[in-house]
This record gives sequence, structure tokens and C-alpha cells, in this order.
Amino acid sequence: MEVLVLGSGTSHGVPMIGCQCAVCTSSDPRNRRFRPSIAVRASERTILVDATPELRLQALTFGLDRVDAVLVTHTHADHIMGLDDIRRFNDLRDAEVPVYGDPSSLDDIRRIFRYVFVSTQVGGGKPRITLHDAPDRFELCGIPVRSLRVYHGRLPILAYRFGPFAYVTDVNRIPPETMDALRGLDTLMLDTVRPTPHETHFGLQEALDVIAELSPRSAYLTHLSHHYDHAATNATLPPGVELAYDGLTLRFDESE
Repeated sequence: MEVLVLGSGTSHGVPMIGCQCAVCTSSDPRNRRFRPSIAVRASERTILVDATPELRLQALTFGLDRVDAVLVTHTHADHIMGLDDIRRFNDLRDAEVPVYGDPSSLDDIRRIFRYVFVSTQVGGGKPRITLHDAPDRFELCGIPVRSLRVYHGRLPILAYRFGPFAYVTDVNRIPPETMDALRGLDTLMLDTVRPTPHETHFGLQEALDVIAELSPRSAYLTHLSHHYDHAATNATLPPGVELAYDGLTLRFDESE
């Protein structure tokens, strides 16, 4: 199994429009961050987690030319507004793409992308997607998947575990049952939007406290704002913890 980070930034992305700070003007490519998303690959099949507004650019930048399924964490704009770009993946495989999420997210997608689900004139194209409730446990593209409840402020959203790897973005509270489900990981990828506390995201110390309790072999921090310089922040992090960056690729033994 392989995990590709398509985007490690916040809803604003980095650099931010109109900002001239040291990170937004940095020459370090790891400080350039698309909106948050990953691709999970196994046996030549690909699961996309969230569809950001830059999905087309992410695909072109990192050679993503196949999507077999989409998992949605929640329906804030930075996580779903690239769903229309799924139509190109439909064309490449001549197949519909199933989209999984919780019932609230699926309702939002039906409303926001109404044109997808009603008859429209020929021309222009639209994504061919089918909507499915994400079970607590299921297999997708040959990968065991667990859907796990976490909280983004007061909003319940989904995190996902793929065997030895878990992706937990846009979170400021993890309930005890989900903490239990996140134990025994090889790698955890976890939200920390800025060094200081935030109303709907973990601040840095809160994220580090979760990592210390769960004790994965390694951890990567994502959903990063321009408050984090990649090299300078990494130099301060505990062993086994690093900032994620766009294009980061992690590989796992599928037998784990």
C-alpha cells in the first residue's frame, strides 16, 4: 500500500493570497501547500480522500491518473469542491466512481452538486458518481478501511484508517472509542493548523499530546498554515514526528 500526500495545507492554501510572510514567499517547495487530500494506492487501484478545489492541479503535479473511489471526511469547500474533476477519471476508465461519506455529507453533496443527479442537456460533461454511506468497517480497492468519528469543532466528521495507516484531518477532539481504534498504527497523519490552539483544529501541542498517547511508529502533521516553516518546525519536533508536505509518499507492507 502507498499513500501520496496531494495537499498538506489549510483551506487558504500556502502561499496565501496577498501574504508576504517568510513562509508564503519561501523558496522551499515543502512550504507550498495545496488544500488537504491524500491518495491511497494498492494493487494499481486508487482511493482519493477528499476532492480539493485543486484536484486537477494535484493530479497533474503528482501524476494521479486513476481514481477508483472517493472517501469524504466532511463537506467544507476545501474538501469537496474538486468533485467535478472526477469526470476526467470517469473518462479515463469509462466507469462510475463511488463516493463514500456519512449521511450528512452525502446530503450536502446532493444539494451542492445537484446538477450531477438530475437530467441535464448533453454537453459540458459532469461527473458520474454514486453516493454510499461509509460503513464502520469495509474493504475498498482491496484495502481494509475503518470510518472513525472525530469532531471538527462541534461538527462530527470522519477520519479513516487503512490498515497500518490513519488519516485524521480537521479535528480538535477525538472521542475515546476512536482513540482506541487508532492504537497500534505504523503511521498517523494528524491535523495541526497552527502552533497555537484553535477553535476547530488541534494546535501543535494538542496534536503532539495525541501522538504521544497513541504512540504510532511515526507521525506526520498536516492541514498546515503559513505559521509553519517546514525546515524550522521539523527541527523542533520530537523524534518520529514530522510535517507532511505535498508529494510525500509513504509505503506500507500490505500484509501488516
